[in-house]
Amino acid sequence: MRIAFTTKLPAEGLTRLQGHELYVPLPEADILVSTFDKPVTAAMIASAPKLKLIANFGAGYNNIDLDACRQRGIRVTNTPQPVIEPTAELAFALMIDVARRVSEFDRALRVSGLGIQGLGTLDVHFAVMNNLSHSLYGKTLGIIGMGRIGQSLARRAVAGGMTIVYHNRHRLPETIEARYNARYVTLQTLLQQSDYVSLNLPYTPDVHHMIGKQELAMMKHTAYLINTARGAHVDEQALAEALQTGVIAGAALDVYEHEPRITPELLRLPNVVLSPHTGTGTWEGRIAMCENVADNILAFLNNDIHKMNTIL
Repeated sequence: MRIAFTTKLPAEGLTRLQGHELYVPLPEADILVSTFDKPVTAAMIASAPKLKLIANFGAGYNNIDLDACRQRGIRVTNTPQPVIEPTAELAFALMIDVARRVSEFDRALRVSGLGIQGLGTLDVHFAVMNNLSHSLYGKTLGIIGMGRIGQSLARRAVAGGMTIVYHNRHRLPETIEARYNARYVTLQTLLQQSDYVSLNLPYTPDVHHMIGKQELAMMKHTAYLINTARGAHVDEQALAEALQTGVIAGAALDVYEHEPRITPELLRLPNVVLSPHTGTGTWEGRIAMCENVADNILAFLNNDIHKMNTIL
């Protein structure tokens, strides 16, 4: 089989595809390996008359025109399993970072040490009542999207002494709730009660801007928003205004509404931690995702649909 890629990926994760022709031009490809940062449009699909499978490198698949795939009968797969732990790990890291002001202090110390003026008013003098922050211990984490990534985040949060509330389209079985001592609540209740709100749900049009001006106003003034899911879940302009006016205390973002462009106000605010869509971005994670892509391709070629992570 001839396989095209939208992005060059680690070869060590693709060894099981030896014998197949890799990195061919798309119009010649039977299979396309796509990545979240490169949209697969209807025009691209139309340019590849031999295309039978799109093996997406990632859990999300809103980068692919699924309607065009349906019309052509093209199979689409994804790689949900390898992204779970790295993404939850980053969400927890961002939560600690913004709450304990790690990045903010780091920037201030560097600026102060270099004698740069006019880049902030943070007092970085070492003293008992200077540079205070907030703890995670004893606080409530609200998880919107209590799937595999949300549950992995909950495991870390419970170990850190946090209480879990969550909101899903459907309530989880009691056995799973008991595992994290998690309580199912409405979205409004979650926003009102949580000290930290983490978005961990897939993107679909019906959850576009699910966090906007009205939802941000429901949150505590001391609360923090964490987003490692998809940028379009949040009205970014409304978030910037809420952070500027003290509606909420801070935010930590790995994804952006108009990625890779970031709303300029967010770049200037000290109470925001920013990361360039690196939720799954570990070497271990990338290699595991490549292996999952290879598994999906080989299962497709063997007509073993039950071993594929099938989207379409």
